[in-house]
Amino acid sequence: MTGPLDDIRVIDFSTVVMGPYATQILGDLGADVIKVEPPTGDTLRVPPPYRNAGMSSLTLGLNRNKRSVALDLKDPRGLEVMLKLIAGADVLVTNMRPQALTRLGLSYSQLDAPRLVYCSAQGFSGALRDRAAYDEIVQGASGTVDLMRRATGSPDYVPTVLADKVSSLTIAYSVLAALMHRSRSGRGQHVEVPMTDTMLSFNLVEHLGGATFSPEHGPIGFPRSLAPNHRAVRTKDGLACIAMYGPLNVADFFDVAGRPDLAADPRFLSSDVLYEHFEEFYDAVEKLTVERTTDEWEALCSSRSIPFGRVVSLEEAASQLDTAEHPTEGTIRVVPPPVQFSETPASVRRHAPTVGEHNAEVLAELGYTEQQIGQLSTDGVTAVAVPD
Repeated sequence: MTGPLDDIRVIDFSTVVMGPYATQILGDLGADVIKVEPPTGDTLRVPPPYRNAGMSSLTLGLNRNKRSVALDLKDPRGLEVMLKLIAGADVLVTNMRPQALTRLGLSYSQLDAPRLVYCSAQGFSGALRDRAAYDEIVQGASGTVDLMRRATGSPDYVPTVLADKVSSLTIAYSVLAALMHRSRSGRGQHVEVPMTDTMLSFNLVEHLGGATFSPEHGPIGFPRSLAPNHRAVRTKDGLACIAMYGPLNVADFFDVAGRPDLAADPRFLSSDVLYEHFEEFYDAVEKLTVERTTDEWEALCSSRSIPFGRVVSLEEAASQLDTAEHPTEGTIRVVPPPVQFSETPASVRRHAPTVGEHNAEVLAELGYTEQQIGQLSTDGVTAVAVPD
């Protein structure tokens, strides 16, 4: 069986996390993804940890199910190869800034590719489209840092590249929607994914709050999430997550905790009232959870269908992953595609490639002779692939 995107070719002309994560998702779904990078490689090939230079943990985590072609696009011959790749592609994904794309002649308006789904992603929209941006900049510009400040008292970044990864998911579903449109109309289109707009949309689902109404009808922000003690709770022997949504869960929790007085507390009796007392509610919960072990709380919560989860460390999560043998990197852990398809399963078919590993293979598919491919390599237009 093949993935749902088995007949789709994607050109991954992107760097760092946002674009490569999106194209890896498309690759997991069966697309033939060709990663176009400079002869020196994508910038994320450099940061440690790595066993071999150019094959960092980030590279291994973002580039499976791809073929790598390394091109010097400042050389007209490299640009010619790129244009041939685009001519045979269904999708192009890039996070290069618009001015740079225009200088190369690779902006959407400069390409004659009416069936191409051309997805460009950058930090900002409008007049700021060419401004440099990384995840931290977008977390600040989208209100994410302010949310952290409101919740913790400190203007921290969320400790994951949240803006990059949310934008990656947005790229993936937007490309799929554009491909669906093309299947009906025969026409491709330009899809733009500005990171800041994407994260604003993401954050304001619940945090628009009272500002939903004009004039405002209550404060902005979602009180439950912004309560300073909204966190995993301490048990007698560890940590746990107990999520009580709705009066029944709340009453059942206090009942099994042996505090029927709190189950009847007017501050916690209804969702409307609880909305005003989340901080006191979480304080009351945490004073009770330290009295029993994690196992005991799991059993008690299960008996009343109260949502419960253990806190899993990153080390524990990593230990549950399957391993695979990489041709150059040896045994590695692999995060599997998370979605299950009954008819067209996602799969890991290719290891993350070394720089330019598939130069000869892909150029031959484009009609280049063995002599021409060798000359491009000798002249530095393409990188020399690291042998298996």
